[in-house]
Amino acid sequence: MTDAVATSETILVVGGGISGMTAALEAAECCKQVILVEKGPSLGGRVAQLYKYFPKLCRPSCGQEINQRRLRANRNIRLLTLAQVENISGVAGAYSARVRLRPRYVNENCTACGACADAVTSEVDNPFDYGMSRIKAAYLPHNMAYPQRYLLDPSIIGSSEAQAAKDACRYNAIDLNMIEKVIEFDIGAVIFATGWQPYAAERIQPYGYGRYRNVVTSVEFERMMDPFGPTGGKLLRPSDGEEARNIAFIQCAGSRDRNHLSHCSRICCMASLKQSTYIGERYGDDSNAVATIYYIDIRSIDRFEGFYRMVQADQKVKFVKSKVAQIKQDQGTSDLVLHGVDTEGYHRYANRHDLVVLAIGMQPSLDMQTVSPGVALDRSGFIELQPENGALFGAGCASNALDVNRAVQSATAAAMRAVKAVNTVARPEAA
Repeated sequence: MTDAVATSETILVVGGGISGMTAALEAAECCKQVILVEKGPSLGGRVAQLYKYFPKLCRPSCGQEINQRRLRANRNIRLLTLAQVENISGVAGAYSARVRLRPRYVNENCTACGACADAVTSEVDNPFDYGMSRIKAAYLPHNMAYPQRYLLDPSIIGSSEAQAAKDACRYNAIDLNMIEKVIEFDIGAVIFATGWQPYAAERIQPYGYGRYRNVVTSVEFERMMDPFGPTGGKLLRPSDGEEARNIAFIQCAGSRDRNHLSHCSRICCMASLKQSTYIGERYGDDSNAVATIYYIDIRSIDRFEGFYRMVQADQKVKFVKSKVAQIKQDQGTSDLVLHGVDTEGYHRYANRHDLVVLAIGMQPSLDMQTVSPGVALDRSGFIELQPENGALFGAGCASNALDVNRAVQSATAAAMRAVKAVNTVARPEAA
């Protein structure tokens, strides 16, 4: 990839997850110059953190590799990682973008050999595992990271460990003099593909997240199942390291709730159905291994209904139609006791489980009003497709709560809108 020349026909894509990569590639393959900005050290977003895609239940690595190959082959894309867009101003075809670049302390000479990590002893929380594991302070974000380049955590800069990492590198890839800088671009259109963030589960006080170690979120559970994750693919209880076999999934944790997120996050039902299949995968015919899904209603739309029926037929999966009222912890065993009312039988229950997984709600990860004031948003903070937004478009989960498939479709649509917008501006100039 080469440096793109910013013009009124240049498209800025903010966010390097599956939607951002898709939008950037679709626009670049229409012969537009694209600047792809990602705030993290590598591309992939939350999809890269999944154990398996839905509904095919395959690993995300294959899709990631295909997109990475397309990125490497396309000279119309300029990639900036550790980059945060601070402001977008102007009008369609004549926007100005201010981007802040954080130092990686590792340059493009890096071969990902890992010598710098071997020389460092300090550890930091691993963001790829949602802080459930620790990683060396000189690290590769994950095994499929793109760009395949290490970075140094700022906590060791100025220390002897940073110097040790530099001394260990045979390729002169460690640059301890890198500094933060701000750059500005002139662009014609912007695609916000900034993704989503899990709702703060600790705010749902009756469920005890943050107080009870054996209450985890659905995104954390996904990392636990990954062989490259914090538990090596084993379902180990955070409280004692014992294997969890009796697992509860609580739907609408933070969604469809006036006290939290009023909207339906759409992905939660299917995510829990998918994750319930992991129990059989992990434990086979073990009769003690069971998944129980506590739900208000299951929203399996269109082609997903068949998957729902398949899970329903699984003897290892139980369904309880109920909004769990409260979770309490057995102080002796750290087991979790779920309290509520089964709305089909209208009886109270106090069900004991080894581990509880909260199907956590989805919300936009970017406060748009701080980046570009006046952009039309819906009441949940997602970017709306409105004429007053000019050539500022939302893609993927920046525009709505979407699953991976629909997020990709949304990104393609946003790319075509951006291409049309810059073409409209360019025509009078060509004349």
